Amino acid sequence: MTEEIIIAGFGGQGVLSMGQILCYSGVMQEKEVTWFPSYGPEMRGGTANCTAIISDEKISSPIVNVYDTAIVLNQPSMDKFEPTVKPGGLIIYDSNGIIRHPERKDITVCIMDASEEAVKMNNTKIMNMIVLGGFLKIKPIIELDNVIKGLSNVLPERYHKLIPLNEQAIKRGMEIVKIVHKA
Repeated sequence: MTEEIIIAGFGGQGVLSMGQILCYSGVMQEKEVTWFPSYGPEMRGGTANCTAIISDEKISSPIVNVYDTAIVLNQPSMDKFEPTVKPGGLIIYDSNGIIRHPERKDITVCIMDASEEAVKMNNTKIMNMIVLGGFLKIKPIIELDNVIKGLSNVLPERYHKLIPLNEQAIKRGMEIVKIVHKA
């Protein structure tokens, strides 16, 4: 098993931390991982993305041009990364702010109302964990227990009190993800 993932959105949406959590979770599950962030100097509000690779085997390079999965949180990222998903791959995206939905028929397309759900849960900062839950529902490459262990490694200790909320968000994401088109 090797899963090459691009996670993309605006700075401040938790794009990079989602990738870190996924990779730390992979380590907890004794997988090989790489995490390769990319962001502009403007940070919050600018575009940000990261490549996360999780594999049963050694990873030769963290640089990837085509992906098994694209997790998309804004329209510029949809425009840039939809064409880079391998045929038979997956694109999963938050519906908020997306005006042009994926049109490819050779990939699985999933949509989530993650931003809206985060508002309902009274914490907009957990939107990325809702999306992560949706991804793990469609592609269960990491067990939930290991994601919680990964969160413990990524979050500073002063935020460990938020781990139960993040777990709740992941589980909620697993419930609300919708498959729009199956490849």
